[in-house]
Amino acid sequence: MTPDAIEIRECSSIEQLSECVSLQREVFALPEVELSPVRHFIVTKNAGGFTLGAYDGDTLAGFVLSVPAVMHGERALYSHMTGVRQKYQSLGLGAALKWAQRARAIDDGIRYIKWTFEPVKARNAYFNLEKLGATVSDFQENFYGTDYGTAPDVAGKAFGLASDRLFAEWDLNSEKVNALAAGEKFTETQAPTASVQIMPNWIELVARDPEKAKAEQLRIREEFKTAFGFGMVCRGFFRDDEQPAYLLYKS
Repeated sequence: MTPDAIEIRECSSIEQLSECVSLQREVFALPEVELSPVRHFIVTKNAGGFTLGAYDGDTLAGFVLSVPAVMHGERALYSHMTGVRQKYQSLGLGAALKWAQRARAIDDGIRYIKWTFEPVKARNAYFNLEKLGATVSDFQENFYGTDYGTAPDVAGKAFGLASDRLFAEWDLNSEKVNALAAGEKFTETQAPTASVQIMPNWIELVARDPEKAKAEQLRIREEFKTAFGFGMVCRGFFRDDEQPAYLLYKS
């Protein structure tokens, strides 16, 4: 399978949107109560949002859901969910869906898209900040409530981890985003003011030492809150096998 065989188009029928729900079950392994139902997709479409699907023939390989939102006092989108089936995850479909989302948003007169992601996951951070050119200036503590399904039980009791999230802000016409969209390299000219180091493999740490994972999560939370309290903006990520780190700059 090659990326050229994939077509990205809007999911509009009830059948197509129902397929997005089925894909969620496969990709995210969420409890049924946490899945976005078909009605959510339908309401989103009728409220001015859209769902784009990546299709391998008639097979839905992935999708991105764009919900109407407001940013900086103007109409925007909230990218609620992007999912790609496992067999298609090495083809760059996640990036293709995001760039298609950007193109559709621009066609609709929209400049900003936002979404959340986990601060502790290096791969997502690199993708959002360096591959897409998003920035971050907002940290939300325990955004979805305590997650008891991530870590193994400790001493026979459920071990909960806070669902901390960073808010990615995607200025669709920023200098960096325009360069990346054109396939060009973007070089930051300003030196970073601070950094927040994270672990190279969060899932491995949680499985090996849940207590240490919790302590690291709290450290990362406090470092981000301190940096944002001083008005810094995160707009870069240093990818490293041992000490990956977010890069923060004076706004």
